[in-house]
Amino acid sequence: MSFRLATRADTNEAPSAVPEIQSVGIVGAGQMGNGIAHVCALAGLPVTVVDINPAALDKAVTTIARNMERQLGRKLITEEQRDAALARITTGTDYALFADTDFVVEAATEKEAIKIEVFKALCPHLKPTAMVASNTSSISITRLGAATDRPERFIGMHFMNPVPVMKLVEIIRGIATDEPTYRAVDNLAKKLGKQTATSEDFPAFIVNRMLVPMINEAVYALYEGVGDIRSIDTAMKLGANHPMGPLELADFIGLDTCLSIMQVLYDGLSDSKYRPCPLLVKYVEAGWLGRKSGKGFYDYSQDPPAPTR
Repeated sequence: MSFRLATRADTNEAPSAVPEIQSVGIVGAGQMGNGIAHVCALAGLPVTVVDINPAALDKAVTTIARNMERQLGRKLITEEQRDAALARITTGTDYALFADTDFVVEAATEKEAIKIEVFKALCPHLKPTAMVASNTSSISITRLGAATDRPERFIGMHFMNPVPVMKLVEIIRGIATDEPTYRAVDNLAKKLGKQTATSEDFPAFIVNRMLVPMINEAVYALYEGVGDIRSIDTAMKLGANHPMGPLELADFIGLDTCLSIMQVLYDGLSDSKYRPCPLLVKYVEAGWLGRKSGKGFYDYSQDPPAPTR
């Protein structure tokens, strides 16, 4: 048996006008936040990035400029487009910078308690018509929206990593999300050159519901001695034509993020097949989080990276 969460589109209410998103705010200057800022600025939208850490903001701007330089080298953009996009990006540490912003995307760490604290601090600074989204890869949009003062204008907008390269955006409606918000965000994604997939509000949505359990199973294969790190990754790259092996991909995503998603699936669906592998837990406890920490299933202090197990 299947069911779908009802939305206003299922009622007989007259359709409301779809607001146009003309400015974007981003909470969090990390890998996802700077990627979202990158594509929004290139699409002609003024972008404001807020983070509590000024050093993270400086790093984000440097990363965006470097990535645009790569696009310029590949003739994907022009110098004029690069310069104009960089000029559209404003950064700061105060949520008051979002006072006139139409749409704010939260791209903080994948921890529900942290995200809820962000929304409680953010919403008092927004104009009443502003829409809010979470870039969460797994957490309930309904629950997050309920922590705000505007659940009807709250939605999930899950970008894939790396944002400037990946074409997909998952859009997730919470039970309270209204139709104008959904359509406005779908329009925004298309303006950014993305294709959209709409997911119901179930744990981990579509992509990570399938992808991260595959990664977790690869960690189990390593844990149980089915194969070593290189053999597991080689088997999936050459045997299933995957561009990255699952353990290499886990390092790219971040082992802490993979573990958080598995915990959301395990808690939300109460099915033992989603139990996080104990070895994944140990790596996270050790601080071996993948590329971002310099070590995960591979040690990135060496070239080429060497397996750590």
